[in-house]
Amino acid sequence: MYDLNFRPKAFLFDLNGTMINDMEYHTLAWYIIMTEDLGAKLDYESVKREMYGKNHEVLDRVFGKNRFTAAEVEQLSIDKEKRYQQGYMPHLALISGLDQFLNRAKHAGIPMAIGSAAIPFNIDFVIDGLQIRHYLDAIVSADDVEKSKPDPETFLKAAATLNIAPAHCLVFEDAPKGVESALNAGMPCIVLTTTHTIEEFEGYPNILTYIEDYNDAKLNTLF
Repeated sequence: MYDLNFRPKAFLFDLNGTMINDMEYHTLAWYIIMTEDLGAKLDYESVKREMYGKNHEVLDRVFGKNRFTAAEVEQLSIDKEKRYQQGYMPHLALISGLDQFLNRAKHAGIPMAIGSAAIPFNIDFVIDGLQIRHYLDAIVSADDVEKSKPDPETFLKAAATLNIAPAHCLVFEDAPKGVESALNAGMPCIVLTTTHTIEEFEGYPNILTYIEDYNDAKLNTLF
């Protein structure tokens, strides 16, 4: 069992819903493509439940494997990401308090990495748009792993890149599958309640606490 006396040697961040509050725009982009362009009979909440993993995995879960050719998957992915970026661009912002938290961690000498199922196209859109690349010591994207969350590969690769043992890393996540990935990697986790309710995380023993944003005073115990 973990507690807030844990002193991490590295911070690993999921991106979407964890550093920025943008999952609504990802879900809406997929919802429009799936229902209007592809004719799926799905409501918004059904699409929201599938918002994890790589784009081709999302399509496989919703439509079944081999429904689309590799070329079609690539084009659908491009269309989705363009639609997402167009919708989210006017609202692009770090979750409240994160800029100060990143700056504090940097000055404390705590290395930081992103471990995300997002593709580099979207990661670059965020970190360069918000000018936070200088805080990050490593980035692991969808293109860098074979297996998506909840497999631990994403976070294990981030820890290895930082040369920090998994048990000494603290993961920030917003999704149950991400928390499960951290658990499988042997890492404690803090959950952002931007996307899911606390009840949806029941049963995960690696959760230290829940926060709405990075202004939460509980984070002071990490330094």
